[in-house]
Amino acid sequence: MVQIFRFVRPSLLAVTALAVSSSAFAQTGAASPQDVAALKAQVEQLQKQIEALQQQIVALQAAAPAAPAMPAAAPPGAAAAQPAGQPPAGTTAQVPTGAAGAGGPEGQLPVYGNTSALSKIFNPDMAVIGNFIGAAGKNDVDPMPALRLDEAEMSFQAIVDPYARADFFLSASPDGFEIEEGFITFPTLPGGVLMKVGKMKAQFGKVNTMHSHVLPWVDEPLPMRNLLGGDEGLNDSGISVSKLILNPVMFLEATGEVYNGDNDVFKSYKRSDLGYVARLRGYRDISEALNLDVGTSFAYGHNDAGPEFTTRLYGIDATLRYRPLQQALYKKAMIRTEWFWSHREQSAVPVSAFGGYVSAEYQLTRRLFGGGRFDTSERATDASLKDTSASALLTYWPSEFSQVRGQYRYTRYAEGPNANEFLFQFLFSIGAHGAHVF
Repeated sequence: MVQIFRFVRPSLLAVTALAVSSSAFAQTGAASPQDVAALKAQVEQLQKQIEALQQQIVALQAAAPAAPAMPAAAPPGAAAAQPAGQPPAGTTAQVPTGAAGAGGPEGQLPVYGNTSALSKIFNPDMAVIGNFIGAAGKNDVDPMPALRLDEAEMSFQAIVDPYARADFFLSASPDGFEIEEGFITFPTLPGGVLMKVGKMKAQFGKVNTMHSHVLPWVDEPLPMRNLLGGDEGLNDSGISVSKLILNPVMFLEATGEVYNGDNDVFKSYKRSDLGYVARLRGYRDISEALNLDVGTSFAYGHNDAGPEFTTRLYGIDATLRYRPLQQALYKKAMIRTEWFWSHREQSAVPVSAFGGYVSAEYQLTRRLFGGGRFDTSERATDASLKDTSASALLTYWPSEFSQVRGQYRYTRYAEGPNANEFLFQFLFSIGAHGAHVF
């Protein structure tokens, strides 16, 4: 219809001009041949001008740029993966929901992604996760409250622009309100380098990188408390740089990080008292149903014994996952272990403490999981004190947004007495919560 209209419109204009001219000449008398020729020349010139305008319009429409497509966001840790206990994926990035930026005609904001994202261009993906924990039994050494909302985590995540994304995780608990993590990720740096800047969990081992709601247990293993400081562990403000190294044997990821030096393990007395973390991680598919993830970690910084004293941490970890593709809904198993060595300088003599854990989990039915864990750990400040623990767990997933877990835990503390406890946990979430490092 548009093409027909473009063809007919000049003809109609020419006929209309001729009709008007003929009417005018009819009123004034017969037109001379010279007047008719001049009129025809004017109509032909008008036709050419209209055709030239049409060609310009078509050329402008063809040259108009298409809406830019949003490139896939890269992993938050050079192929950082999904949280433990969930299916592995190569990245942690979510589907982009829109971002605001400068530029565009007449101050308009560009939309990175599909046009439906325009309705929430100023809103990041938001979620809230509740972690309710209870305990029964007796523990005189390290008791837990009978009932409490241990944490409410709020997440805000969005694509900043085609070259960066931002992640914020705020934690509210009975102990206070804090920024658990808040960092920006640059996945497109030259040389295939990925960089994160902000407050984040250090890439030391496996459990240290996990948020409490991602842990496959109600509590944390003993070496995390005795050697890595407890709930927060190595969590600090700093810069992380990582690179994926491909080779025929396995995928390797090398990470180097520098932190302010203030956390549950390290203490900064002056600006130069920084904390350092290095990690090398390897991943290999043994078969289509079996894969192996191994890593080694190192951390260094000053400690709270004094400005002249330092702590060095060494760690090794391994995770074996079994998940046959034909029965992915009903068959899954995972065995994980981590071992740490802490060398702490202090006023008397240096203390070298050792600890680790072994954990196993198996999918019993589509929504039911069973597992167990064994812990052993010396104390970072006194290696003569050694704690051990054994746990049995049962986890039920009503849906991907909620979880119910029960854990029986028996602990032998160095100073005694022994503790017998039953721990239980309710996890519930609302909103679009992105994946954590796995």
